[in-house]
Amino acid sequence: MKKIIGGIILTLLFTVFYEVSSNKKIIPDDAIRLRVLANSDSNYDQSIKEKVKTELQSDVYAYLKDANNIVEARNIIKTNLNNFDKKINDVLKKENYNLGYNINFGSHYFPKKVYKGIEYDEGYYESILVKLGEGKGSNWWCVLFPPLCLLEAEESTEVEYKFFVQEIIDKFLN
Repeated sequence: MKKIIGGIILTLLFTVFYEVSSNKKIIPDDAIRLRVLANSDSNYDQSIKEKVKTELQSDVYAYLKDANNIVEARNIIKTNLNNFDKKINDVLKKENYNLGYNINFGSHYFPKKVYKGIEYDEGYYESILVKLGEGKGSNWWCVLFPPLCLLEAEESTEVEYKFFVQEIIDKFLN
């Protein structure tokens, strides 16, 4: 019996590590992203983008923390889009940013991206899109639901896999 369980665990571990170590995306197809486009690539516009991103990401996560599935996440976002708009407006007022912005939730184009050796396909994805000014600067994006932005922000993805592996090994050996 232990050999069968050990084989299952090894297969599971191989699958997890293959997916993480390969150059394939690890974002579920049924996900919601957040994308913030800066007005330009000037230092000022990029710093504004970072401030908006930081405040908005934190705010959205506070609302989404209790979402159990994609349908609940969509409803929470739709219900609170005006709150997110207000949060952006507050940040921009504080920074005396007068170029305008818009925010909307829907299907938006994302270019191909390679990040930390992982390739993310271009395409249209469900997302909150924030366009600052003309939106011609570098963008920032992450996955809000499931909450992959939070994992990235904490840089804990690798650590979580190690804990996961350790737990499986401990259960198998005990």
